[in-house]
Amino acid sequence: APGRYVRLQVADTGIGMDAATRERIFEPFFTTRETGRGSGLGLASAYGIVRNHGGVIAVASAPGEGAVFTLHLPATEELAARPAVPASGTEGGRETILVVDDEEHLLQICARMLRKRGYRVLTALGGVAALEALREHPEIALVILDLTMPELSGAATYDAIRGIAPTVKVLLASGFTPDGQAGELLARGCDGFIQKPFDLVTLTGKVRSLL
Repeated sequence: APGRYVRLQVADTGIGMDAATRERIFEPFFTTRETGRGSGLGLASAYGIVRNHGGVIAVASAPGEGAVFTLHLPATEELAARPAVPASGTEGGRETILVVDDEEHLLQICARMLRKRGYRVLTALGGVAALEALREHPEIALVILDLTMPELSGAATYDAIRGIAPTVKVLLASGFTPDGQAGELLARGCDGFIQKPFDLVTLTGKVRSLL
């Protein structure tokens, strides 16, 4: 849309990409890396975040010439007001929470946030590990479930969770908006949705509302 934008460019001097690869780089789970070396979700998540903010992301690359990613994000003249911290965002608890994601660093960040509020936190690197944790720890009260994961998708993991622990609360987490597959799961009884990236107040407020 016409208007003022902030432009951010990120460039590298790597091996570059051919046309066939460039056309697919924003697809979830598409990757040129070996099995186990990458999920192919990084650029898909970046694409979703930029689009959700009304922006555009594009890439220019050729074999042997590296790549340049250009992001345009809508500019504003308004000053950002610091929101008041709601009381619910400062509350914690003692319940056991299972955090499920296929990105190790995201698992640890989310777990650290929740532990700051007193929760007992278990982590699972992917859907298969999540189901094993649920079988071993019947005390789990809430599962924070990443929606887009390789091997076993968030939707498939959710269906299996309902078979193992029908009463456990499930909070979906995704960089995409709560429609599409997320909307389908919410309509089928999933307990809530939180959009990545989220901060401590948003996360703990959502968790407390479910528990």
